[in-house]
Amino acid sequence: MTITRVFLPILLAVVLTSCAPSEPPPPTLAETQEQHDARMQWWREARFGLFIHWGLYAVPAGEWKGETSHAEWIRETAQIPLEEYNRFVPQFNPVKFNAAEWVRMAKDAGMKYIVITSKHHDGFCLFDSKETDFDVMATPFKRDILKELSEACAREGIKMCWYHSIMDWHHPDYLPRRNWEMGRTAEGAVLNRYVEKYLKPQLKELTTNYGKIGVLWFDGEWENSWNETRGRDLYQYVRSLQPDIIINNRVSSGRSGMEGFTGEGTFAGDFGTPEQQVPATGFPGVDWESCITMNDHWGYNKNDKNWKSAKDLVQMLADIASKGGNLLLNVGPTAEGLFPPESVERLRAIGEWMKVNGESIYGTGASPFKQLPWGRCTQKAVEGGTRLYLHVFTWPANKKLVLPGIYNQVKQAYLLAEGESRPISVSRKEDALILEVPTKAPTPFSSVVVLDIVGRADVNDPPEIKAVTDILTDSLEVSVASSRDNVEVRYTLDGAEPTMASQLAQSPLLLTGTTRVRARCFRDGKGVSAVSEKTFSKVLPRPAEQGVVATSGLRYAYYEGEWKSLPDFKALKPGKVGVVTGFVLSPKAGDDKFGFEYTGFIKVPARGVYVFYTESDDGSRLYIGGKLVVDNDGLHGIAEKKGVVPLEAGLHPIRVEFFESSGGDGLKVSFEGPGIKKQEIPESVIFH
Repeated sequence: MTITRVFLPILLAVVLTSCAPSEPPPPTLAETQEQHDARMQWWREARFGLFIHWGLYAVPAGEWKGETSHAEWIRETAQIPLEEYNRFVPQFNPVKFNAAEWVRMAKDAGMKYIVITSKHHDGFCLFDSKETDFDVMATPFKRDILKELSEACAREGIKMCWYHSIMDWHHPDYLPRRNWEMGRTAEGAVLNRYVEKYLKPQLKELTTNYGKIGVLWFDGEWENSWNETRGRDLYQYVRSLQPDIIINNRVSSGRSGMEGFTGEGTFAGDFGTPEQQVPATGFPGVDWESCITMNDHWGYNKNDKNWKSAKDLVQMLADIASKGGNLLLNVGPTAEGLFPPESVERLRAIGEWMKVNGESIYGTGASPFKQLPWGRCTQKAVEGGTRLYLHVFTWPANKKLVLPGIYNQVKQAYLLAEGESRPISVSRKEDALILEVPTKAPTPFSSVVVLDIVGRADVNDPPEIKAVTDILTDSLEVSVASSRDNVEVRYTLDGAEPTMASQLAQSPLLLTGTTRVRARCFRDGKGVSAVSEKTFSKVLPRPAEQGVVATSGLRYAYYEGEWKSLPDFKALKPGKVGVVTGFVLSPKAGDDKFGFEYTGFIKVPARGVYVFYTESDDGSRLYIGGKLVVDNDGLHGIAEKKGVVPLEAGLHPIRVEFFESSGGDGLKVSFEGPGIKKQEIPESVIFH
């Protein structure tokens, strides 16, 4: 996935007309890169926060009619009628809630900010809202939970942050309705009225009544009723109320499933939100935060005993920091207002580790090493060089910690648990440093060794060989480069090993045939990296169709059924057939359990290699001329996949299959190619 950080003034310089605001929009909030970095500084330094999912759903504690797998989504997953769900309101009385105790536990665990559900998808609010009676003041508790928490956070120097759901299963104007709510029709509902007369006024309450708020963490943006324009408008509105606030990317639509990003291109918001996962390599150049549960549920589930160990959580924190991200670790309190004892135990263990090793997490940057066999690395700039924090998960039995592939001069090394007064000796063997460590690891879970080096970390990563695709029809531009200091990159195009006599990489290469590119970094006449290589293949483009008389639009066939993957539509009888202008999910009978097959032609303007994308919830596939190009099949949230195909200019058969099982639905089909930047396939180039 390629992520591009687009400068926020560009994101927000949009004329927002589709939301029909009831008052003039605030002025565009332009900011320089320096201003943006200053706004994000505390969050980047924090690295560790507490997520709290709490609401009416804590009352049933995950159980409904003998089924024990529910949590904060219980109204949806158990299909509880609204009037029945409302009966939890008089049962919500968390008399054991103690804001000061919650904040103290977070602080003692080493957390720097708290994000709590001001309102989850069920619409119930934990604060005293003048916009609704469906809030904590309608319960026997009658105390503004957010007020007490914000005051406790202010006393302890913790950043107070709100999670607020865009989706609302309770408000009469929110659309779409759940398809199982047979007795609750959408008649008279107006989504714009929900946004302008309810959602925004509540956000104004949250950003004006509780002091300075660190983050507004949106969610529930994936339904078809929300879109990028609405998201950008909401982003701008919130920042007009608190200009320094930080907002996640779920304010806008198009998040690529649980990976947390919209794929290639831009997104509204300040950081991405991978959910229940740690990205394999992080997202260089982009701010991101993994939100993760301690067990298997966000809200309280009394039967969920699948707890991650303290060791797993500490190593996860180090792993995320080593990739340049934050960890937002969740707790689901009970209906009484208590953290589950298993959560308390783990927070205490993490806190004990952080008291010794917090320096290796706070304010650190991503590791300069692609991987380390024994653990992870974080780093920060210090006077005259760089401080590397070596997080050792597997302590060396022979007392020799090997740090491979680094060329810097060493200033000092020591155990973080013992301090600079007890140095560790360091020797060199070729491109590796050998650190002489004690027999026993000084701390449980992960012991941290501090290594101060001169200058930026000089690690023997090989050069990067990049191109849009790895095939070409006529020519292809390829870049060969390294981000390392004081190296020369030399390359060959015949498969030979690069040497000092090989060509020097100074500008992009233009390939016109099948080529094996190999490259290596050199310094002072010696190779200082492994050899990177990539083969680019020249291929013949698919011939265009001849003699086709085509009309605008695509043929569609609509099917109904419940599938976990794409069925063989040819073996099924469609419920509807016809012609549509594009890849639209219409006409359809409901929001779940349906599928579409679109067939026709796409007209490409020039000979070359084209990249096609499908972004869908759930599964989709795209074929050109009967060849599978994009396979995005299976049950998942919004996810994007791509594929490449060489084409001659002209008409080519295109077929797209899609199915939706349950939850949100969506399908976007895009392409890029010679002279065409990535875009949704326009109506002007599709025919039948």
